[in-house]
Amino acid sequence: MVLWGVLPLALKYVLGLLDAATITWFRFLFSAVVLAALLWRSGALPPVRSFRRGTWWLLAAATLGLAVNYISYLVGLDWTTPANSQVLIQLAPLLLALGGIFVFGEEFTRLQWLGFGVLVSGLALFSWSQLSALAATLDTYVAGVGMIAFAAVTWAGYGLAQKQLLRDLSSPAVMLLIYTGCTVCFAPFSAPATLAPLGTLGWLVLLFCAANTLVGYGAFAAALEHWEASRVSAVLSVTPLATLAFATLARLWIPESVPAEQLSLLSFAGAGLVVLGSLTTSLGGRD
Repeated sequence: MVLWGVLPLALKYVLGLLDAATITWFRFLFSAVVLAALLWRSGALPPVRSFRRGTWWLLAAATLGLAVNYISYLVGLDWTTPANSQVLIQLAPLLLALGGIFVFGEEFTRLQWLGFGVLVSGLALFSWSQLSALAATLDTYVAGVGMIAFAAVTWAGYGLAQKQLLRDLSSPAVMLLIYTGCTVCFAPFSAPATLAPLGTLGWLVLLFCAANTLVGYGAFAAALEHWEASRVSAVLSVTPLATLAFATLARLWIPESVPAEQLSLLSFAGAGLVVLGSLTTSLGGRD
C-alpha cells in the first residue's frame, strides 16, 4: 500500500521524460529479469512444461489484464493529478472485493457491507466534488476518469485470475510469468532509444518505478496467498492517504516536481470516507 501510494508521484515525473509504452515496457522487463535471476538461483523456476490448458488461459487473462491496466492507468494519470488518480483507482479493489464474494464465495458480515457502502459513497463524493472544482479542465478530467475506471476493471480481472493461479503455483512463479508476458506485449510499442538521454535523476526515478513493480506486486501476490481477496482489496483502499501525504511532502521539498492538487473540503471528505470504509470492510469480519 505504501509503495503504491508513492508510485503515482514518480510516474508523473517520468511521464514528462518518456512515453507511457516505454515506461511500462521497462518496468516489466526489469521485474522479469530480476525475478528470473532470483528464482533460477533458488531452483524455483515455474514448471511451464507441465502446465494444463486451463493454467495457460488463466495466465493469458492475468497478463492481459495487468498489461492493459498499466497503460490505461498511465494515460489517465497523464490527464489528471496523482491524488485524483489514486482515489479514483480505488474502484479497482472495490471490484476485486466483489469478485472475491461472487467468484470465490467469500463472505461479508453486516459491518463489512456497511464499510463497503461508506467506501462507495466516498468515491462518489470525491468524484462529484472534483468535477465541480476542475470545471476549467472538465473534458480532460472526465477523459482521465474514464481511463482510470477502465484500468480499475482490468486490474480487478487480473487480481481474480491471479488468485485462481495461486492454487497451483507460488506467487513468485506467477509474477515471473506475468511480467515476462507483459514485457513481450509492450516490446513492439516501446522506444528503448529514448532511455539514453535520461539524466541521473530520470534514471533513478525510472528504476524506482521498476523496482516498485517488482516489490509491490510481489507483496500483493503474497498477501493473496494468506488473506481473502476482499480483505486485501480493502486494505489497498487506504492508498490515497499515502499518496496525499507523499504529495504534500514532495511539494514542501521540491515544489516544481509535483503538480498542485485542487482538493476542496468535499474532496477531502470523500477521500476520508474511502479510507473509513476501507478499514471497516477490512477489519469488520474479525472475531
